[in-house]
Amino acid sequence: MEGGFTLVRGLTSGGFGGTVTLAGADAADLVATAEAAPCALPAALAECGGVLLIPGMGGVATAPELLLRLSRIFGPEVENYRETGSAPNLVHPEVPQIFVVSNTPPASRQPPAKPEPELTPEGKFPVQFPQRRGWHSDQSFRRPPPDVSLFLGVQTVPRGQGQTLFADATAAYEALSPEMQARIEGVDGLHIGGGLGRRREAVLAGTPAPALKPNQLPQRQPLVREHPVTGKRALYMCEYGQMDWLEGPIYGMEPGPHGEGAKLLEALMSHCTQERFVYVHEWTPGDLVIWDNRCTLHAATWFDAEHEARVMWRTTVSGNPGAMYEGEAKSWLAAAE
Repeated sequence: MEGGFTLVRGLTSGGFGGTVTLAGADAADLVATAEAAPCALPAALAECGGVLLIPGMGGVATAPELLLRLSRIFGPEVENYRETGSAPNLVHPEVPQIFVVSNTPPASRQPPAKPEPELTPEGKFPVQFPQRRGWHSDQSFRRPPPDVSLFLGVQTVPRGQGQTLFADATAAYEALSPEMQARIEGVDGLHIGGGLGRRREAVLAGTPAPALKPNQLPQRQPLVREHPVTGKRALYMCEYGQMDWLEGPIYGMEPGPHGEGAKLLEALMSHCTQERFVYVHEWTPGDLVIWDNRCTLHAATWFDAEHEARVMWRTTVSGNPGAMYEGEAKSWLAAAE
């Protein structure tokens, strides 16, 4: 690789993902090298299908600006969370481009629940929807949606807890039957942020949905998205948490949790999260995982928040969503009156 990096392809037996190292380098050295060879890591991310692991980045924990510098290599815009409505307790106090995901104060964010049942019928760790819940692409309820996320393990929990799961949505699309590929061509999902009364659970309960402000409106996104760098096609969707289950989840199809749109989405989600398409990352302190939201889905898993502390830092990079979004205003920054 350019810059002296070493790339090892394949975080899974199917070749999804990759690991990048730089011999003898600490976190500061690696970031400086990446800045000097700015095409190297983005090219590796594209080559590996959208997931890249860089271990040994623990030095970022005491120099958070390094994460911001590295993020800027992946696109022209790194979100400033103080400017986009995030709760102040979830924003890093020194570098506002860092979103803090932690069960410790002041973030105090709790992990997802365990799956039910906890294991598959074969006694294995479950990854497939609907047994595994929470699959999504970051901020899919925005137009244009973001490109790349960087996630650093500052303080991690023991192996077997607190994993992050990644699904190869390109391989999943390619494995669809020609009939299904034709069926979903040109079809849009209807995405919306959480907490707006349109989650599947709220609609099933009959909870009245509040009126939406202009910057909260549901956004149409293609079920099949062409990657602006590789040209490959991938499934692009979320499950229960980021889809509009009142008017959607599939635009133009019978709405609601029992409608034809729901059946299509759930079938695609179950297909995309099969074990053959999924990488399970067991976190070690200092791991940095970079993923491409344009061609992957991911999900968090349970950990024992009563006895374990977990601190993770995330940045979000935007600027190259593809030609279909060219010239669009940012939906989430629309006037809220």
